Amino acid sequence: GPKVTYVPPPPPDNEEAIFARYQTGINFDKYDENVVEVSGLDPPAPLLSFEEANLCQTLNMNIAKAGYSKLTPVQKYSIPTVLAGRDLMACAQTGSGKTAAFLLPIVAHMMRDGVTASRFKEQQEPECIIVAPTRELINQIFLEARKFVYGTCIRPVVIYGGTQTGHSIRQVMQGCNILCATPGRLLDIIGKEKIGLHNVKYLVLDEADRMLDMGFGLDMKKLISYPSMPPKDKRQTLMFSATFPEEVQRLAGEFLKTDYLFVVVGHVGGACSDVQQNILQVPQYSKRDKLIEILQSIGHERTMVFVDKKKKADYIAAFLCQEKIPATSIHGDREQREREVALQDFRSGRCPVLVATSVAARGLDIENVQHVINFDLPFTIEEYVHRIGRTGRCGNTGKAVCFFDNNTDGHLAQSLVKVLSD
Repeated sequence: GPKVTYVPPPPPDNEEAIFARYQTGINFDKYDENVVEVSGLDPPAPLLSFEEANLCQTLNMNIAKAGYSKLTPVQKYSIPTVLAGRDLMACAQTGSGKTAAFLLPIVAHMMRDGVTASRFKEQQEPECIIVAPTRELINQIFLEARKFVYGTCIRPVVIYGGTQTGHSIRQVMQGCNILCATPGRLLDIIGKEKIGLHNVKYLVLDEADRMLDMGFGLDMKKLISYPSMPPKDKRQTLMFSATFPEEVQRLAGEFLKTDYLFVVVGHVGGACSDVQQNILQVPQYSKRDKLIEILQSIGHERTMVFVDKKKKADYIAAFLCQEKIPATSIHGDREQREREVALQDFRSGRCPVLVATSVAARGLDIENVQHVINFDLPFTIEEYVHRIGRTGRCGNTGKAVCFFDNNTDGHLAQSLVKVLSD
């Protein structure tokens, strides 16, 4: 393809920008009632508060500045597990606080071990590698990492495709302890010998189910089979996934030590209980009009509309703009720069409607998305659960509407009934 020249703008690095955050919703305390099941050999006791973790002063200050005061269920169980040096497979809804659940204990250990970044090496040797399937998600993890390492000598770096490779290399060469990466770009940089793996103590795979769906299974296997990558008994591996289908179970078996702990928050693959779900029977040709009708009735509340094809995302967004409903679109074929602008317009409220394909759905943390409309139902029920997880994050309540067309969606009918009746 054409040479990629895009260099993403650096995120602002003043303290205020680093710690910018959004309001937790009203249902945040309700997280507590989520049943947590832990299986595996002698799990450590769950944490009851951040204080109890005995983290150092700097880290406690960063946690407070980042606005974390109450532990979510996934954090209560994951933090002590990681601090105890155990491998972890956690199934938790998107929006459940899992990023902090793995970053905090890893940063705590790094500070204890006196990890510092150095820019004077021809090859960087990160202590921690975090892999996630989409550019948007990996960038969010990186922004979160910046909060926790603030005021320390630990340097996080984020690299992803769709940007100049030279730019990724320059970022890494300035010093790198925590490398956040999408699979393709990670293997590129390792292949160029800019990164040594023998120092890796933590390997984190986020959204493991999604990585497999997107065809990154082989890339993951390639990563752990590099001769210089410490074998599983010499590193700590943490996996997170919203759903736990058989392929993910197999992956866990290959990547994790045999005594790993399995933590489940709520139902595995359960839909967000904070999301009201409505199914409307709408034949294919009436969907457009129905969409306009719904969007006009909800006014300027932030809404994501999911469609099944990239072309359709652009077409529907353009159609909505003609109807005087400001919309933008995001999908895998849009250049990285365009994806970032679209997200920015949506986040800022300039375009209250974002039309997207599933690629955009995974793990995007966008403040107060009030509604999700499934214009086209996804092919699998797992994907449906993930999509509606865009709203109802951090205890904010949301509504999800689904257009159900008997001719094309019959295969989902039974599993939908199951998800809705949980």
